[in-house]
Amino acid sequence: MCSSRDSFAIAIVTLLRANSDIMLTRRLFTSSPTPSSLLRTLTTSTAHQRSPALGDITPNGAAKFDARQIAFREEVQEAQKAKEKQDSQSSIKAPTAPSAPNNAVPGAAPSTSPASDAGSALSLGHVALGSLSTHDAGANREASQVQESSKRKGALSSLIYGTHEGQQMDRDIEKSFSQVLARGKYVHSIVMHSVKPDKVDEYVDLVGDWYPKVASTPENHVHLVGSWRTEVGDCDTFVHIWEYQRYQGYHSSLHTIHHHPEFRAFDHKLRSLITHKESSLMQEFSFWPTTAPRQLGGLFELRSYTLHPGNLLEWETHWRRGLKARREVMEGVGAWFVQVGDLNTVHHLWQFADLEERKARREMSWGVEGWGDTVHKTVPLIQKMKSRILIPMPWSPVA
Repeated sequence: MCSSRDSFAIAIVTLLRANSDIMLTRRLFTSSPTPSSLLRTLTTSTAHQRSPALGDITPNGAAKFDARQIAFREEVQEAQKAKEKQDSQSSIKAPTAPSAPNNAVPGAAPSTSPASDAGSALSLGHVALGSLSTHDAGANREASQVQESSKRKGALSSLIYGTHEGQQMDRDIEKSFSQVLARGKYVHSIVMHSVKPDKVDEYVDLVGDWYPKVASTPENHVHLVGSWRTEVGDCDTFVHIWEYQRYQGYHSSLHTIHHHPEFRAFDHKLRSLITHKESSLMQEFSFWPTTAPRQLGGLFELRSYTLHPGNLLEWETHWRRGLKARREVMEGVGAWFVQVGDLNTVHHLWQFADLEERKARREMSWGVEGWGDTVHKTVPLIQKMKSRILIPMPWSPVA
């Protein structure tokens, strides 16, 4: 048995150890302030934005969708008329153009950002090219080709050089696909993020803050076409389409964005929320300029086609006619072909009031002259195809 003296000594030692533990704990939490960045990492915050879903689409909204569609197309036509009137007045006032300085770049014009060009997109692409344009050089080449062609007239020259149609086909073959098929003004990127199911709301909060900030900063020279969540297809996959001023603009924009003081934190956080990221660089077809920002409502369908190699030019030829038929009953957003990434891939983006309206509109297409012929001639060109139903995000300019 312990004596009373021993018991007292043990109690004193126990009390001293307890006080020592308390003091050590206080030093750990009060000796130096905790960095705010560490506090943000260890805490959770409620998402500011909820990820949209198909259930958010109002049923029977076709009438309102059609009204907004008609209003948008009327704005496009008015913008086109105003542009043509302005061009005609300019040509009357200034019949001759002043000669450019010796050190000037032919055809150069002040560069405009894609964001500011969103409004001019209403003119369906009939706008002046930017300072990186090779338009005049191309015009000079065409003029020289016409002069050369004029020297080849006559029965003998036709035998040697072929018909005019054959010569044009040869010239088209010599050109790159981008020159023949695309509007050369823009390069588009399509970025797909596969998000962890339990991180979707956190992803929406992160990207919903960063992407609009990037797009609204003039120094970035980039335009966000739209952001969508896949509702039918690869679920929890988010699709973003960006617009840049040619490849030079793409490099410049990436350089500026990646050197933003907040980019590294955003990129680090993004990596923790996704399982896969995929991106491709595309150009829009010349006959189908990407739409300007608009808010028609409803849902979107992204149809992706993988073509047999060597069939892109034929695809463009048939779809140039097919789009004219489709536009009578459906609302297109844009069409692009991949130049870097999944080659031989074409993306078409459509907008509908709802799924029932999508079904009805697609069935109506068969009653439009020319559509059946387009399908008949393009189906053999396809290796595989994929369809996704997309819901626009709250910050998407096209929604």
